[in-house]
Amino acid sequence: MIDAIDLKILGLMQKSARTPNAEIARQVEMAPSAVFARTRRLEDEGVIEGYEVRLNPRALGLNLVAFICVQTEERPGQPDTGQLLAQLPEVQEVYQVAGEDGYLVKVRTADAAALGRLLQEGVHAIGTVRSTKTSIVLQTLKDQRNLPLEEPAAGSRHVRVA
Repeated sequence: MIDAIDLKILGLMQKSARTPNAEIARQVEMAPSAVFARTRRLEDEGVIEGYEVRLNPRALGLNLVAFICVQTEERPGQPDTGQLLAQLPEVQEVYQVAGEDGYLVKVRTADAAALGRLLQEGVHAIGTVRSTKTSIVLQTLKDQRNLPLEEPAAGSRHVRVA
């Protein structure tokens, strides 16, 4: 069960995972050891999956973002297309979706030429890929991984996270 203090800790960590434990403890008005114990419990329960550095893709020359809708012809016993797509280095996210397209894939490349190579040599090289439809992002208005964290409802002491 996750309570309001856990949510506050998670919110602070989500803003900056580098916030020292002592600073989080000060902000939630708890002892650092108690905050440390709560953090460990949240890790053990799988609420906190890990800690990572967020890099600026443009600083690394990865200026183009595209979304690829992938239609497949998957048959029993064939390799899972989604897993093969996920192994391509330029692929950032893979979603299996309902509807005509089997997968929605987010990729990041240096430019249109690199995207073309990825499509030809990577995506279309997967034997189960029937067709693709690609949309190139012109402008990113919001790009974040932070989750909305809500306070427990009035009168409720805990929130259950599945």
